[in-house]
Amino acid sequence: MIAMRCGFLAWAGLVILQIVWHAWLAPPVNGQIGLALALTLPPLLLPLLALRRSAKRALLWIGIVSLGYFCHGVVAAWSIASMRMLAIIEVILCVLLIGTLAWITRSTQRP
Repeated sequence: MIAMRCGFLAWAGLVILQIVWHAWLAPPVNGQIGLALALTLPPLLLPLLALRRSAKRALLWIGIVSLGYFCHGVVAAWSIASMRMLAIIEVILCVLLIGTLAWITRSTQRP
């Protein structure tokens, strides 16, 4: 299904973005890259536990988790000019993920 693939690609994009953002392009000022990654990656990796049972359920959990990353992206885009592009990419990935969930939900509903 194209929608599922799109959702999982957006999820992978969020994971990669967090690594690139915090480890390479804009590391924390205090130099604690490991701490930044320890705070941002586990919530994104948690739905892997649900992936064994149901891909749709895992995608639902990813969508729920991505709402926090959406808020982070909006705040960072608004307040930190040097990180605006990374934050906009984060927001776009989250919107794509949530849109994918809506697409899957609409296509599986019975009339």
